[in-house]
Parts: sequence; structure tokens; C-alpha cells
Amino acid sequence: MSSESPALIAFGGNALILSGEKGYIEEQFNHADACMRPLAGLISQGMRVVITHGNGPIVGNILLRNECARDYIPPMPLYICVADSQGGIGAMMAQSLGNQLKKLGVATTVLAMITHALVDKDDPAFQDPTKPIGPYYSDAAARLHRERDGWAMRKVRAGGWRRLVPSPKPHKIIELEAIRTALDNGIIAIASGGGGIPVIEENGILKGVDAVIDKDHSASLLARGLGLKSFIILTDVDGVYLNWNSAKKKRIGRLSLRDARRYLRRGEFPPGDMGPKIEAAIAFIESGGEEAIIAQSKEVAEALSGRAGTRIST
Repeated sequence: MSSESPALIAFGGNALILSGEKGYIEEQFNHADACMRPLAGLISQGMRVVITHGNGPIVGNILLRNECARDYIPPMPLYICVADSQGGIGAMMAQSLGNQLKKLGVATTVLAMITHALVDKDDPAFQDPTKPIGPYYSDAAARLHRERDGWAMRKVRAGGWRRLVPSPKPHKIIELEAIRTALDNGIIAIASGGGGIPVIEENGILKGVDAVIDKDHSASLLARGLGLKSFIILTDVDGVYLNWNSAKKKRIGRLSLRDARRYLRRGEFPPGDMGPKIEAAIAFIESGGEEAIIAQSKEVAEALSGRAGTRIST
């Protein structure tokens, strides 16, 4: 990849806390280092990037702290919890990437940017919350939150309820021009974390709303807005699979835009899993992007050279 062709790198929400971990800060920094080390190597070779990330279990932990301390500190709304996660994850990633670049003799600024994403106040998602967030609740606790806080709740497993929130589609990255300025001036921006802080516009005024924006859709929107040619989605699987839940599952190394649409319609890529990633990749390619890559975080260099992951193009 040419240094003249910047790419957007989107890390998954579970990049810093793996399944089964408590999420100690030392664990998170270790994972940040593991994610940023290969990326620093690519940057040292001339690659230009914008970075974004999910906020997965971390924003859930922030919500849980809200609950545990509600008798002492007023709980913060969800959109502020998203902002908190952006700041914390962005700080860890910026520190880690900066340290890795320094080891390689690369002097550049890494900037974590608090980023808002505009959504439509009339998006149907606000009338049909479907995104589960936060901890699991007992029957009694779920009833209390429904009655006291007006939460939508769903029983997702025996004895466990979760809060449901809207997941509207993003239409605009508010800080897009600031991110573009950073890119044009050699600054590595970490932006639009967790899908962005969701805001609506009323009479020209932005207002935060309790929702969670899918980070893949937001990352795709950012890449399209910046006019980038490459969009890399890093996740916890090593590419795109057909027949995922069967003994016949098969990883696809290359996927055409036509086949991506066809497999998506056929139900190969379920919502809440690979589906949003494929949708985000399709939107990116349809808007003029040249390639989207889906791969594991640790294989970013191999994926860019075509030796790992799944490459989607026209």
C-alpha cells in the first residue's frame, strides 16, 4: 500500500478486553500494545492511517459503575458513557502507538479525538430498541429498571435480562474536517470511537441521545467522508466465512461486491455479528472505495499484503 493512499483501520470492541478477562488496566494496555505494534511497523514504512475502534465491554463496565454508584453519584446518560469510553480507549491506544513508534524512531503525533455522530431523530430505531448493552439483570432488577427508569429490557438467557437501546444509522461525522486536517498534516487521528457520540440536531443545536451507533457503519461513513480508498476492519475472527455455524464452514480469501451482496441477502452474515461489517464494506465500495479488508488484529500486516483475512472489492 502506497504512503499516498491512507487507510482507515477499525479495531473491534473486544480489542482491549478479551473474553473471560476482568479488564484490569494492565491487561488493557498489554492488548493495546499487541494491537499497535504491527500497526507501528506499517506506519514506519510510510503507511498513513486514521484509526477508529469499538467500545464493547468497556462501555458496559462504565454503565455498571453508574449502577453501583447511583446512590452516591448521579448516573450519567448513555451518550456521556460513550464519550467516557472514547476518551479512555483513545488515550490507551494513543499512548501505546506513540511508544511503539518511538521505539522505531518515528516522530509523529498521535491524537485521540472526541467525535460525535449525527443521527436522525426520526430514525425507526428509536421506536424499536434492539441493541443489548451493559450487565445481565435478575427478574426483579429488570422489573425495577423498566418501572423506575423506563428501560426496554429483554431476557436473553435463563435468569438474565439486558437493557435494550436504539441503534440508529449515522449520517454525518461532526468532526470530519478536523480529522481530515489531522490526516493532511501527518497527525495520526484516533477518532469516532464506539461508533461516535450519538447526537441529533434540533433547530441547529446538537443534543446527545441515549443510543449506540454500530461502529462498523460509523467507521465506513468516516472512511467515505475522508475519500479513502482502503478500509480495514479488525475483529476477533480471521476473515469472512460461509456456513459459519456448520462443519462445512469455509473462509473466503477474496469476495466480490456482487457476491457480498448475494451472501448477505442469503443470510450468511447474521445481524449483530458479521452482517454489519459486510454492510459497512459494501457501502464503502459502492461509494468509491477500492477495497475493504476484514481480518484479525494481529494479522493486519499479513492482511494488507493479501496473506490473511478477506479482501472485498469490485
